[in-house]
Amino acid sequence: MPGPYRWRKRVEGHFCRWTMPREAILDLLTRTSQHLTAKEIYASLLQLYPGIGLTTVYRTLDLLEKSGLIKKFNFGRGENRYEFASENKPHHHHLICTKCGQIIDYSDFANEELELVKKTAKHLAEKYKFIVHDHNIEFYGLCQQCQKRQ
Repeated sequence: MPGPYRWRKRVEGHFCRWTMPREAILDLLTRTSQHLTAKEIYASLLQLYPGIGLTTVYRTLDLLEKSGLIKKFNFGRGENRYEFASENKPHHHHLICTKCGQIIDYSDFANEELELVKKTAKHLAEKYKFIVHDHNIEFYGLCQQCQKRQ
């Protein structure tokens, strides 16, 4: 369903109502490959939607994450980052530069990693009576540009 409110069907039951700020935030996240913070999302939308507030952005991100439309990550730099949880995007993990903060999505070895994660999740579930819903693998280090600068 193109145009405004195209996500309404996927989120029925998660929201009291689907609003333009919710649509704008989700639309922005679908159009970028970056992992944006709430403040970056707010700054990007402020020109188009001068009435949008930072509190609205935070609340909307929380609702969108709970509905499964976006994923939230904390890469240890003080702010959560968000990306669209696309069904078309392959399962991926992250390389995070500890110097400049660059985040690189990668899906190399995804099948091998997924096999190991499933095996590990099954073992943990049995041992600790814990239900695993999701996982994320992150590698921290220096990107190519920061290596050159050192």
